[in-house]
Amino acid sequence: MEMTKRSNGSDWEAEGAVDQQILFKMGNEYYGLSISLVREIIKPLPITRFPKSPPYVEGVIDLRGRILPIINLRKMFDLEPLEETDDTRFVDLQMDGLNIGIIVDAVSEVMNIPQNLIEPAPPIIAGVEGKYLQGIARLNDKLIMLLDVDEIFGQWKKK
Repeated sequence: MEMTKRSNGSDWEAEGAVDQQILFKMGNEYYGLSISLVREIIKPLPITRFPKSPPYVEGVIDLRGRILPIINLRKMFDLEPLEETDDTRFVDLQMDGLNIGIIVDAVSEVMNIPQNLIEPAPPIIAGVEGKYLQGIARLNDKLIMLLDVDEIFGQWKKK
């Protein structure tokens, strides 16, 4: 994973605030998460499944002595299933009172996204409820859906 460079050496921070996001793919779509939430990115490990959990909860992994629940965002967002590939990764997220891992098809890059390029999300986008999105960024030839982790995982956060 490599850091992206600012085009023409310009200083985006002088033009306004930026959000540093980790970009990942699910299918042909790009999604973004605040890099401040990401503890690490790992290759998939064996998952221990447990009964009667929601279909999008794959189970748990033992990550160097830490038990980490693994969520399949494809299932959560009702996207078509995809077999694991060499690019599949687990992203270990650390939020207030919650550590959780998500499965993504591939991690793309870490990018500074100027806030003036982020637009509010329409109510429904490609089957993903708009409430799960903080916004959509338009960068070069890509639309990047920026996920709202509080909305997605808030039900499991410690109060």
